[in-house]
Amino acid sequence: MKALNVVGSAYRGTLEEQDDTIVWITHAMKGAGADLDVLLRGSAVNYASKAQEVPALSFGARKQKNSPRIAEDVAGLIGKGITVYVLDEDLAERGLSDADLIDGLTHVRRAEVPGLFDGYDHVWAW
Repeated sequence: MKALNVVGSAYRGTLEEQDDTIVWITHAMKGAGADLDVLLRGSAVNYASKAQEVPALSFGARKQKNSPRIAEDVAGLIGKGITVYVLDEDLAERGLSDADLIDGLTHVRRAEVPGLFDGYDHVWAW
């Protein structure tokens, strides 16, 4: 079974958990032998930006010291052999160019997405 995780909503739960749930579960499932790839679309294309920095967050005396490092997490997926697709039109809408992005991404245009889906047994949209 080959599955594509389509991530379209960014930064869900990243303050509490320090990572995106779907990026995290993709790492874990790949480690367990699953055959997965990822498509970043919508606001989630920001995950591929190298220039992200999240400052520490404080609530009174409580400090959240482990800020999310989503671009590093996505680069880790690529390092595990997971293909990470990014939707070109969504990058352009956010003013992101190749120089802004981590290495190893696979670009896809919106018109190519149906054909991309056809190459997977399952497509999971998050």
